[in-house]
Amino acid sequence: LSLGAVQPSKLRRQSADGKKPHSNRERLISTTNKRFCVAVTIMFITKFSRLGAHVAKGLRRGQLTSTPRTAYSHVYNNRSFQPLRHQLFSTTADDKAQEGGDEEKEKISVMFVDKDGEEKHIKVPIGMSMLEAAHENDIDLEGACEGSLACSTCHVIIMDMEYYNKLEDPTDEENDMLDLAFGLTDASRLGCQVIAKPELDGIRLALPAATRNFAVDGYKPKPH
Repeated sequence: LSLGAVQPSKLRRQSADGKKPHSNRERLISTTNKRFCVAVTIMFITKFSRLGAHVAKGLRRGQLTSTPRTAYSHVYNNRSFQPLRHQLFSTTADDKAQEGGDEEKEKISVMFVDKDGEEKHIKVPIGMSMLEAAHENDIDLEGACEGSLACSTCHVIIMDMEYYNKLEDPTDEENDMLDLAFGLTDASRLGCQVIAKPELDGIRLALPAATRNFAVDGYKPKPH
C-alpha cells in the first residue's frame, strides 16, 4: 500500500513540472561534461599564458626568440593553403618587378652632340635640367650663372623640332639671355630651362661652337 501511495505522488509531481526527474546517471554525465569543459579551458589558458610570457621575455631581451612551430606548421603546409601561398609570393615578386620598371622609367635618354660632332648618350632623371645632367656626366656645357638666368653659356640647340615643340615656351628672361647667345638659332634654348620629362625621351641636344661669357677666360663652374 505504501508503494502504491508513493507512485501517484511521483506522477503528480511529474505532471505538474512537465519534466521527468533526473536520474543519478544523467547527473553524473552532466557533471563529467562540465568538468571536462573546465579542464580544457584551463589547459588553453595555461598554454596561452606560457606563450605570452615567452614573448614578453623575448621583448625584454631586445629580440624575440623563435617559438615552437609544431603547433601551426601543419596548417601552413596544408595543401589547401598552397594556392594562396603561391598567389601571395608571386604577387610580391610581380610588385617588386613593377617597382623596378617604374624606377627605370623615371629616366629618359638624352644625346649630347659636341662641336666636333661627337655624340654622348646619357640617362637623365625626370625633373632634372639638361645643364645639371651635363655637369653630372662631364659634358662641356658651361652654365656660368648656375641656372639663375643671368647668362647664355648653357645655350643648347634642339636638333629635332618635334622635341622643341614639346618644350614650354621660353620666358622673357630666357629670351633676353638667348639674344646674347653665340650662334643663335630658331631651336635654341638654355639648358637650365630644358627640364627632363617623359615626352622628351630620345631628345638630341647640340652644343654650339662657342659661348659668350662675361666671366674671366677659362672659367668653368664645378658640377653641382
